[in-house]
Amino acid sequence: SKSHQAQFCKTTEKTMKFSTLAATILSSVATFTNAEGVTSLTAENYASLTDGKMVFIKFFAPWCGHCKNMAPDWEKLAADWDGSEVGLIAEVDCTSEDKGDLCEENGVTGFPTIKYGDPLALEDYEGGREYEELAVFAKENLKPFCSPSNLDLCDEEEKATIAKLQGMSVEELDEAIDAVDKELEEAEEQAEESIEKLQEEYEKIMHELEEKIKSAKKKYNYGTMKSIYMQKEKADGAKEEL
Repeated sequence: SKSHQAQFCKTTEKTMKFSTLAATILSSVATFTNAEGVTSLTAENYASLTDGKMVFIKFFAPWCGHCKNMAPDWEKLAADWDGSEVGLIAEVDCTSEDKGDLCEENGVTGFPTIKYGDPLALEDYEGGREYEELAVFAKENLKPFCSPSNLDLCDEEEKATIAKLQGMSVEELDEAIDAVDKELEEAEEQAEESIEKLQEEYEKIMHELEEKIKSAKKKYNYGTMKSIYMQKEKADGAKEEL
């Protein structure tokens, strides 16, 4: 089969810009399926369409050649799972304004990026990209899991947690979600600060290395030394030819 590592379109901030998610999703939105029969996920319908299901999602860009190449196999896989109550085959167009923060939050930096699992904690798919490989993986991994829609799969502790959350009002849930979002933002800010410090340290080390290299070359007349060496080597080669 084709190597999935060879089928990847890189992107940059110039080719993929992300908008901010406007609000917490509090209502269900009807399913949107594209012309090829694959469910298209957006910031607005993500929560309602993935609720209670294990998902297999392709993050793509219309201009990506590798995305176009795997499209027929992805469409065939989506048809296999159409109407399933436990699994969803879907895709997210990372060039669309409707995507919200879906691509950014899931660490998408190139196309196609394929992820699977719990809709709120997606994992990277590293397998092959042809239909047979995708179909086997989906069958083995898109299985029911504990959720408000599948309480029979929950243990007592999980049921208690779900019951507690279901007993909260929309306002209370909104406030709780905001609190978690704030904590996540603070964690991201701390990570960015640490990365900036590492970048400064890296630049300092590289500057010191550059200065040491310049100093050593000047101290030992490195350039002249190599020039004379090349002249002598060329002269020796000419003598051997004679």
